[in-house]
Amino acid sequence: MVVPWKAVGVLALVLIGAGSAWQFQDWRYGGQLAEQARLHAETLNQLTQAAATAQQTEQDKRLALEQQLSASEQTHFRKMTDAQRDQDRLRDRLATSDLRLSVILDATDASKGCGVPATAIAGSVDHATVRARLDPAHAQRIIAITDTGDRGLIALQACQAYIRELTR
Repeated sequence: MVVPWKAVGVLALVLIGAGSAWQFQDWRYGGQLAEQARLHAETLNQLTQAAATAQQTEQDKRLALEQQLSASEQTHFRKMTDAQRDQDRLRDRLATSDLRLSVILDATDASKGCGVPATAIAGSVDHATVRARLDPAHAQRIIAITDTGDRGLIALQACQAYIRELTR
């Protein structure tokens, strides 16, 4: 049997060419895949950095809002304690008769049968007005009502300030 060396040579050249082409394609596609992987990693890194920046911005906003709300709460607390202190002083002054509450009466309304004189009292602020002093127990109740009203107004102002901060 005769071996056709030409055919073996051609077959060897075809196999070497195919192997070389295969190796060349491997290098080329390997380079493309490496480039694609690098671009993908860069994109992921950019997305991560953008997310971290956005998260930091939101944390800064939250911290600023917390500080503003804390300042608002401190202001509200100070107003409430000031109002409570003022009400306590007024209540104490009423209890010790250091202060008396009075009301101005309508001097022209004679139909009520009020016999309070229209002369000015020494040291009075109102000149020639008819005034009647309130019973201390009634004065205490009036002060309690105004205290509740003051607290309600202060709480309403605090709520309004809170909503304004949230909607800003």
